[in-house]
Amino acid sequence: MKKILLITIFLILGNVKIVAQKHELGSVTIEELKEKVHPKDSSAVAAVLFNKCKVSFEYNRTFTMVTEVQVKIKIYKKEGYQWGNEEIPFYVGSSKESVVFSNAVTYNLINNEIQLTKAKAENEFIEEKNKSFKIKKITMPNIKEGSIIEYKYIIRTPYISNFRDWQFQKKIPVNYSELITDIPEYFFYNIHRKGSLPFIETKDKFSKFISFNKKPNSWEYQKKSMIDPITHDVDQISYLDNRTIYTLENIPALKEELFVNNIDNYASNIEHELAGVRYPNSSYETFSITWDEIVKDINESEYFGDQLNKTNYFEKDLTMLLTGLLTSEEKITAIFKYVQSRMNWNKYYSYTCDDGVKKAYEDKTGNSAEINLMLVSMLRYANLDANPVLVSTRSNGISIFPSRTAYNIVIASVLIDGNLVFMDATNKNSSIGILPIRDLNWFGRLIKKDGTSDLVDLMPKISSYDVVNMLVRLDEKGQAEGQVREQYLDYKALKFRENFSTQTIDTRIQKIEKEYKDIEIEDYNLVNDKNFDDSVVEKYSVKNTNAYELIGNKIYFSPMLQFAMSKNPFKQETREYPIDFSFPVKDMHMINLTIPDGYQVESMPKNIAIAMDNKYGSFRYTITNTSETQIQLSVVLEINSSIIPSEHYDTLKQFFKVIIEKENEKIILKKN
Repeated sequence: MKKILLITIFLILGNVKIVAQKHELGSVTIEELKEKVHPKDSSAVAAVLFNKCKVSFEYNRTFTMVTEVQVKIKIYKKEGYQWGNEEIPFYVGSSKESVVFSNAVTYNLINNEIQLTKAKAENEFIEEKNKSFKIKKITMPNIKEGSIIEYKYIIRTPYISNFRDWQFQKKIPVNYSELITDIPEYFFYNIHRKGSLPFIETKDKFSKFISFNKKPNSWEYQKKSMIDPITHDVDQISYLDNRTIYTLENIPALKEELFVNNIDNYASNIEHELAGVRYPNSSYETFSITWDEIVKDINESEYFGDQLNKTNYFEKDLTMLLTGLLTSEEKITAIFKYVQSRMNWNKYYSYTCDDGVKKAYEDKTGNSAEINLMLVSMLRYANLDANPVLVSTRSNGISIFPSRTAYNIVIASVLIDGNLVFMDATNKNSSIGILPIRDLNWFGRLIKKDGTSDLVDLMPKISSYDVVNMLVRLDEKGQAEGQVREQYLDYKALKFRENFSTQTIDTRIQKIEKEYKDIEIEDYNLVNDKNFDDSVVEKYSVKNTNAYELIGNKIYFSPMLQFAMSKNPFKQETREYPIDFSFPVKDMHMINLTIPDGYQVESMPKNIAIAMDNKYGSFRYTITNTSETQIQLSVVLEINSSIIPSEHYDTLKQFFKVIIEKENEKIILKKN
C-alpha cells in the first residue's frame, strides 16, 4: 500500500510539474516541434501555445506599473513567419517608459534533436513613431516551418493610468491566455470587457510592504510620515494587493471576413481605466476623465490649439491665392487644393504637432496634425466656419471609454449651407467631402473654437456610383466584341485612384483581363485619374473569346457576360460582426446586345425587383427584347447604408444569393 501510495503521489506531482511546465518558457518538447498542424484548426499558419501577462506595481519613491509578458508561439506554415515579429510602442516624453526583451529563443528540430537559436542584439531595434512615441521591435532568428519561438518583455511606466489592454483573442488560435493583475488597494480601475468569449475569473488578496529609509532627513522618511504619521518610526508599512486572474483556453482565431472594419475591434479583451486613487489618510481623488476634459486638455495644448492661431507664416501666400474668389465654395476648393498639393505627409499619425505648422509649411512636409491644422487655420483666416475633428483611423480601432489615445489623427471640417463637410489633405487622392477610407471609422469629435466638442458621424450617406455602359455584338463563333465605358464617382473614384493611379496602362489592362478571364482588351483610355473634381472614366474595346455555349442549334449565354457576379461574398453560416461597406454604393450596368444573324430569342430571364428590410439594399434586373436582333439589359444594385448590423446578415446573404442566381441566368437563342 505504501508503494502504491508513493507511486500515486509521484504521478500526481509529476503531472503537476508537466502542467506547470506547459505554460513556462524553456519547456519545449520534441512532440511540440513535430506537430504539423494545429489540432483544432488545420488552416492555422501559426498558433499561440500560451500568452501570459502579469501587471504589478513596484514602489521606489513612487509607484511604477510593471507589465511582464511571456509568449510561446508555434509556426506551422511560411505564412506564419510574421508571428516571429513583435512591436511594442512606448512613451518617450518627460517621464519615459521602457521596454526590455529577454529569453528570446527559436527552437527547431534538427535530426530529431532540439536546436536553440538565441536572439542577438541585431534582432532588436527601435523605430520612432512620432515625437512622443517610439516602437521597440524584435525579429526572431532562424524561423522555419515547425519552429517554436519564445520571448519575454517587460514594460515599465510611471503612468499608472497607462494600463495596457490585454487581447486574449488573435488572428491565429490561442491555446492558453492568462492575465494576472496585482493592484494595490490605493488604486481603483474600471474594467471593460469586450468580445463574446467567457473568461474564467478568480480573485484574491495578499499583503505587500513598502520599505522606507529611517533617516529623519530622508525623502522616504518624510513621505512615510505623510502616509502613516503615527507609525513612521517603523521602516516599512503594509498594504493589500488585489489579485485578479483571468484565463481563457482554446480560443479560436479571429477569422478575417469581407467587409469588416477592423477585426481587432471584436476580439475578446480586457481594458482597465483608472477611476481614482486613495492613499492612507487621504481623500479619494477621481481620475476618471471625461471627453470634455480630454478635449480641453488637447485644445489648450501648444501642439494643438496654439497651432490653430498661427497665421503669419501663410498670410501673404493665402492672400494672393484668394484674390478674386467670391464664394465660400471657391475659397474652400482653392485652400484645400493648395494645402494638398504643397504639403507632403511624412506618414506619422498624430493629432498633435511635432515640429509645428510653421516649420511644416516651410519644409512642405508634416504629420497629419500639422497638415490638417494648417488647413483649418487657413479656412478660418478666409472667414469660413472651420474646425478640427479628432479621428481614430480604422487600424487604431474604436475606444469604448474616454481616453487620450482613443484618437490618433485630426482632419478638417467646414460648415457649408448648414452641412458639415470633411477634408483630409494628407492624402493626394482625396477630395472635398471624400475622406481616405482609413478615416471612415464611425464617429469623430469636432472641437469648436470655444473648446467644446460634438460627436460627428463620419460615415458617408450618399451613394458612390460605378456605372458600366457596354455595347456588344455576338457572332456565330462564340465570341463577343464591343466597347465598354466604366465611370467611377466619389468614393468609387477614390478607391480606383488609390488602387490603380500609380500603375501603368499595361498593368491595368492585365488586371482587367485576369479578373474577367477569356477577354482581350484594346484601345484602353483612362480619363480624369488625376482630376479629382470629376469622375474617373475607363474606355476600352473588348473581345470575349468564350462568350456563350453552342449546343445543337441553340446559343446559351448570360447577358451580363463577364460582369456577372459569380461568388457570394458572404459565405459564413453566422456572423458576429457588422457588415461594413465603408460607404453606400450604387452599381449600374447598362448592356446593349446584338445577337448573331439568323438567330432569334427563344427565352430570356424574367425581370425582378427586390429590396432588403430597413431599405438596406435593393436590386433591379430589367431585360427587354427591343427588336429581332437587339436586347437591352439594365441591372442596378444598391447598398444604401455604410454599415449593416450583424443581425441582418442572413437576409444580406440571401439577398446576394438571389443576385448571383439572376445575373447568371441565361438567354437562349434559337437558330431560324
